[in-house]
Amino acid sequence: MLLFSKRLKETRIEAGLTQAELGAMVGVTKVSVCCYEKGTRTPTLDTLVDLANALNVDFSYLLGQDGYAVAEQDDAYGINFSKEEIQFMRGLRRHKKLYEKVLTNPNAVLKIMAQKIR
Repeated sequence: MLLFSKRLKETRIEAGLTQAELGAMVGVTKVSVCCYEKGTRTPTLDTLVDLANALNVDFSYLLGQDGYAVAEQDDAYGINFSKEEIQFMRGLRRHKKLYEKVLTNPNAVLKIMAQKIR
């Protein structure tokens, strides 16, 4: 539910709503919304659906379902990416030299990254 908490908060903020406003829209308290966003409380299925509807997103997105990307030139191949992974790739593209290294030798770059975080 960690991704749920993160996505709920991000989506609420993007919608320009306070916790109290979102709570009023779905029939829960500000404290409940705060707890959902902190991950200390889990909404009921009905509340989850109401939250998604109030925020104009699919409830499966709030639960962490990924977006689907199709490879260029090949509609038969696709892969699921989370919003966070897509943001990472967009950021990576801004660093041209690093992006080129990742594309030309991804395993070497992954090995270096893994060594750095140990």
